[in-house]
Amino acid sequence: MSTVSTQSAPAVAASKQADALAQRLEEGVRRLAAFANTLTDAEWRRPLGTTDQRKIGVIVHHVASIMPLEIQLAQVVAKGQPITDVTWDVVAQVNAGHAKENDGVTKEAALELLARNSANATAAIRALSDAELAQAVPISLYGDATLTCQFFLEDHAVRHSYHHLARIRKALGR
Repeated sequence: MSTVSTQSAPAVAASKQADALAQRLEEGVRRLAAFANTLTDAEWRRPLGTTDQRKIGVIVHHVASIMPLEIQLAQVVAKGQPITDVTWDVVAQVNAGHAKENDGVTKEAALELLARNSANATAAIRALSDAELAQAVPISLYGDATLTCQFFLEDHAVRHSYHHLARIRKALGR
């Protein structure tokens, strides 16, 4: 008698390019999580730098918590709809509010959120077609320049872990 597995198969990407983007996001998250796991409690609570006073742990949590919004905005672009009313000033306000609300975030909570949100993000990226990745619309964050969904993903969700990991390493001198 044979048994049938009830486990679902891994998500198959709509395109090779979507899969490559998702893999790069996964790699950045793996690197950030691995490094964050090495941080002492004092390092976790240390401000990032002189211009960015957010604690290093808050930065890790920020990468995790903003990921759903980054994916949502990319999906807007993928549908051919422009992004409006999102500016760097708005981003700064969101980041400041996040830092205030999550000042005492634990390493465990931040890393759990990072794992959960990155899994959701990579599934959403893998669901995109080549046509959706190539969709280009005006994006207010870039002065209404007409940019592609793929560019938006690369500059935000995919790059985010790498960007902040480099900043954290520099701040800590390692």
